[in-house]
Amino acid sequence: MDDADVVRAIEENSAELLMAMGAAGGGSQRVDDRAEWTIGGSPIDYHNAVVRASAAEVVAESLAELKKHDVPGTWHVGPSMPISADDLTAAGFVPAGSEPGMAVRIPDLIAPRAVPGLSVTRVQDDEALAVWEATLGQGFGEGEREARWVASVYRKLGYDDPWQHYLGRLDGVPVATATVYLGAGVAGLYFVMTVPEARRRGIGAAITYDALRAATTEYAVLESSSAGRPVYESLGFREHCTVNLYEWAG
Repeated sequence: MDDADVVRAIEENSAELLMAMGAAGGGSQRVDDRAEWTIGGSPIDYHNAVVRASAAEVVAESLAELKKHDVPGTWHVGPSMPISADDLTAAGFVPAGSEPGMAVRIPDLIAPRAVPGLSVTRVQDDEALAVWEATLGQGFGEGEREARWVASVYRKLGYDDPWQHYLGRLDGVPVATATVYLGAGVAGLYFVMTVPEARRRGIGAAITYDALRAATTEYAVLESSSAGRPVYESLGFREHCTVNLYEWAG
């Protein structure tokens, strides 16, 4: 894959995941030559997502759809989306930061230091997902509210590929989560979280490494938070693009 292929895979993997989760949540799906979005399937703005657009008119159309469903939403503006910040802010969307799109060849992953007492297992059923949900809710995004919604759609989507969910336990106690989504020819990494009391021990790096080494693709991709970026760089990830976020709070 050249750099353009990697950037395209970063955008497409994230778009596939958001569209699939939104559909499982009961969202309104739009996929045509002008736009791709999922709106109304989630109470969380990030997951009511516009992931592709080719015309400025789509901004107003997406806002109307958000108002129709009475939900907040987010535009995920990657390198392939020719929509300006002015178009979005004029409609009432506000800048909500940016996420570096990062990638690494899985054979080139740098092994992190071992974490004594840590075990990483794949979630295979509803009982294990309930533990995964309770763990994620302790420190990711909007906490229990977001974890509850994410787990509800994962139950509908099932536990077979392309969905791979992982739970990390430290001395038997659940402390970390991760999801790998296989799409666009790559392994996308999502929902990496370590509970606050177990952070700064290398657990996030360890569960990331174990989850991705189990993937069957050549490349792994992700969109990182500012806090997570140093962890991913230590594993060999490097930035290939930026995805800018614009939110409408409703």
